Amino acid sequence: MSLTVHQFACLSDNYGFLIRDDATGQVGCIDTPDGDAVLAAADAVGWRIDVIFNTHWHPDHAGGNEAVKARFGSHIVGPEEVREHYPIDQVVGHGDVVKLGETSFTVIDTGGHTLGHVCFHSAEAGKVFVGDTLFPLGCGRIFEGTPQQMWDSLSRLAALPGETVVYSAHEYTLGNARFAESVDSSAALAERIVQIEAARARGEPTVPTTIADELRTNPFLRAPQLSDKADPVAAFAEIRAAKDNFKG
Repeated sequence: MSLTVHQFACLSDNYGFLIRDDATGQVGCIDTPDGDAVLAAADAVGWRIDVIFNTHWHPDHAGGNEAVKARFGSHIVGPEEVREHYPIDQVVGHGDVVKLGETSFTVIDTGGHTLGHVCFHSAEAGKVFVGDTLFPLGCGRIFEGTPQQMWDSLSRLAALPGETVVYSAHEYTLGNARFAESVDSSAALAERIVQIEAARARGEPTVPTTIADELRTNPFLRAPQLSDKADPVAAFAEIRAAKDNFKG
């Protein structure tokens, strides 16, 4: 199935994504970081937003739900945790399948950043929308979950086909790169950082990425190879704690 993605920057460092099922013309929005920005992006491309897909409850991901629904009557899909804070019409969880026109998305439990965080994966389109779980060279800070939960979540994403295109919700890559090079001296990482710096110098986004690129260079996915700890969860927790305290 063909899925067109319109990516736009908003707030200080967020990305929003409008997605269009090309077979039917139905349009979805991945999160609503800023209602005005989402509506402006929709107007710019002439699309009506039929479905909102929330990854988690944080304001810069669901705070625009009400404004977008008021304009378009959009159907809002997301994890139970959203209901406590913002409008939602359909609660989904791990393994559920939701559709945008003829494009199917499987819901993946990726709790850790928040307890109920989910991602939306379209196998036929080869794309996954990961919110704040996985970033280029990074992963989400653990606000509500545990290292075990976050490692399990990252492992589910890491198991997707390498060519899967990964759409993350923030432009954090330069900062992630500075930390990554402090714990990993691999040639693959050094080469990627050069490419990232050049892209940012040109004003280009570093999102999306791919599962394959993250498996090669992301220190959080590579934690067992970068640590002397035998337990992969302990290795991940060590890397995550180091990033939390990183001042570089």
